[in-house]
Amino acid sequence: MRKLTYFVAVSIDGFIGDPSGDANSFMPFVDEEFLGYLRAEYPETVSAPARKMLGFGDDVPNRRFDTVIQGRGSYQLGLDQGEPSPYSHLREYVASRSLQTSPAANVEIVADDLLGKVRELKAEDGELGIWLCGGAEIAGQLIDEVDELVLKTYPVLLGSGMPMFAGVESAIGEFELSSSRVFGNGVVVRTYTRKRGKS
Repeated sequence: MRKLTYFVAVSIDGFIGDPSGDANSFMPFVDEEFLGYLRAEYPETVSAPARKMLGFGDDVPNRRFDTVIQGRGSYQLGLDQGEPSPYSHLREYVASRSLQTSPAANVEIVADDLLGKVRELKAEDGELGIWLCGGAEIAGQLIDEVDELVLKTYPVLLGSGMPMFAGVESAIGEFELSSSRVFGNGVVVRTYTRKRGKS
């Protein structure tokens, strides 16, 4: 069974962006040390255009994921920049009822039964996992399927904004801390694994 990992940037107070979803306040902390970490550990989470700009090249293999799932809002960020397949090095799924057709051959639109699609993907054979990119709405819908959380916590307080999981009203299970790394700029990356036997 493949893992679904919610790999996401978050403020100290638990928001993945301001009320509109804008996360630009995190960008000043993406420095050379942190980029080196992403390149070594999570290169597939850097978009195709950014990989070119940063000189990742086509020879950097995917290390953790071969599939990405995102909501329409997250996907729209790429579309607005003229990138219909922002993660062309991965299989891309976009949860959307408003997009009638896919803008790119590599992108599959999931209009209905997102939960069923995720369970289907998790049941596939393979060593690499599935990256839940965001946003908050689909994270809330898939919260019971999340096996791992990788939280890139930036030293910023937003006060209000878009939560990590939207529409969740009660506790959904326990996770245990499996690793933690602190960067010189104050960013902390923590990995949590869902405890077995918990829902």
